[in-house]
Amino acid sequence: MFPRVSRRSTVSQICYAVLVLITTFFVAISCIFLLSQAARTAPNRSFVKNVNTVVIGAAYVILLVLSLAFCLKRRIAVHRRLQRISKTFRTLGKNDVPDSVFLYMQQEYARACLIAYESRPKDGFQEGWGRPGSKYDGIRFRTSLLDSVRMIDKLAHLVIPRHPPLRPHARMLHHFRFILPLLSRDEDGLTPLHYYDSAIQLARHSTREPTEQEYIVGIRAAKEIETVLNECYLEMREGSSTDLSTCE
Repeated sequence: MFPRVSRRSTVSQICYAVLVLITTFFVAISCIFLLSQAARTAPNRSFVKNVNTVVIGAAYVILLVLSLAFCLKRRIAVHRRLQRISKTFRTLGKNDVPDSVFLYMQQEYARACLIAYESRPKDGFQEGWGRPGSKYDGIRFRTSLLDSVRMIDKLAHLVIPRHPPLRPHARMLHHFRFILPLLSRDEDGLTPLHYYDSAIQLARHSTREPTEQEYIVGIRAAKEIETVLNECYLEMREGSSTDLSTCE
C-alpha cells in the first residue's frame, strides 16, 4: 500500500514540475515576441525610449511577482495547517471532521471489524492450543502448564519457608515432596501431585504437543495443589494472629 502511495506522489510531483516548466516557457516566449513586436513598431525601432516595451516588461514583472507571492502564500498556509496537527496520538471525535467523513470512517471501521470477525477460524484447531470458541481458546497447553510450576513453588515457599529452590529439570514429585502429606489420595492411592508430575514431564520432554485432555488433567491437579497450599497458608496466618492476641 505505501509503495503505491509513494509512486503516486512522485508522479504527481513530476507532472506538476512539467506543467510549471511548460507554462514558464510559453510565458517567456510570449514576452519575447511582444517585446520584439513593440520594438519593430516603434518609430526608432529600438527598445530605448520605447513606452510599449516598458509597459509590457512591467506587466510581465508584475505577473512574475504575483505568481511567486501566490505560491509562497500557499506554501506558508499549508505549513501552518500542518503545524496545527497534534503530534501526539489523539482519538478523533465527531466534531473533528465533517459529518460525511465521520460517517465514512464509521462504515469502514464496522466493515473492518466484520471482516476480522468472519476471518477467525471456527472449525479448525492447532495442536497444543485450545480450540477456537472453547473454554481454552487462545491458551497454549505446554506454556500454561510450565508457567504453573512457578506459582505452586511460590506458594510452597510461603507455607514452608525452607522449601528447596526450584531447579530447571527437577521432577515435581521430588521437588514438592515436602507438601505431599498435605494432599489427599484417590482410590488408586495417587495424589494430585502425581498427576501434575506426569503432565509436567509430558510438557517438558514430549516431542508432541499436549492434548486438551492431558492439559485438563494437569491444570486441574495444579489448581487442587494451589487450593491446598492457600488453605494451609491462611490457617498459618490465622494461627499466628491468634497467638499474638493471646500474648497480648
